[in-house]
Amino acid sequence: MIRRLGTVAAALLLAGEAFAQPGVFTKQDLIQYTPEWHGERFDDGRPKVPDGVLERMKAVTLEEAWAVLRGEGFNYEYEDGWMQIHPEKVLVGRALTAVWMPGRPDIHKIIEEVGRKEGRIGGQNAWPVDMLVPGDVYVCDHFGLVNNGASIGDNVANAIYANSGNGIVYNGVIRDINGLRELDNFTSFVRGYHPSHHQSTLGRGLNSTMMGINSPVRIGQTLVMPGDVVLGRDGGVIFIPPHLAEKVVQISEITRLRDMFGHERLRTGVYTPGQIDTRWSDDIEKDFTSWLREHIDELPVSKEQIQEILAKRSQ
Repeated sequence: MIRRLGTVAAALLLAGEAFAQPGVFTKQDLIQYTPEWHGERFDDGRPKVPDGVLERMKAVTLEEAWAVLRGEGFNYEYEDGWMQIHPEKVLVGRALTAVWMPGRPDIHKIIEEVGRKEGRIGGQNAWPVDMLVPGDVYVCDHFGLVNNGASIGDNVANAIYANSGNGIVYNGVIRDINGLRELDNFTSFVRGYHPSHHQSTLGRGLNSTMMGINSPVRIGQTLVMPGDVVLGRDGGVIFIPPHLAEKVVQISEITRLRDMFGHERLRTGVYTPGQIDTRWSDDIEKDFTSWLREHIDELPVSKEQIQEILAKRSQ
């Protein structure tokens, strides 16, 4: 039986053989390699972290997310050194990935043929963009190519924005930067800007071939899986495995609340710095619980989440 592949890698019968794009994960692959995710998935197999968790993630700091991931043994999920578009904003969403490799005409030709038979329209740089849905972040490795390397300009960026309502994490350079800045929420992390355009059509100038969509990709010193939650802010990007996303936001929220309580008690002289800046005594923990109940309608964490915190503290 021929294995049915998603997106660009769909298996086709051609001269009695199955052809597929190299390096593309199928729905079954994505399920197999994200076994700790037990929630909803997209049709392509990507974990679908709930929208509510994504919304809460926007208040998480990089330090908070990093600490949780390190504690769980995920040591290579943070990358910095970016040029940013709208650096004052926060980028949060689910990763849809793609990877380019240096152009090779023989492989490129086969990939083009498979794409055309599948009904793919336009250049290869448009194929993953057509798959984006609201809440996605396009995470693409273009191996840092600069001269004739920009596969994202204002046209592609507008398509990304229209489909996802989000920005990008792009290990490469972009072009048409003025047009990209006009997209208010196109919060993006890229390696730089160059006015040239990538060469991804067959011919002597071919320099890039898209070798994977919805596959694991390397972004700098990180390994990104489709469905990872992207958190980009303050110059850095961290990729959060989907099964840890809710834990990250929960720990962030309790940390934020404990900081607010501690700072307030310090300002009013109730406790000394030595009492707050260490493991809290039982009496301080009880005071914190009472403070949560008294201020539940005023705090920068939803009432429902505070009620969950209180329920756990009463156990």
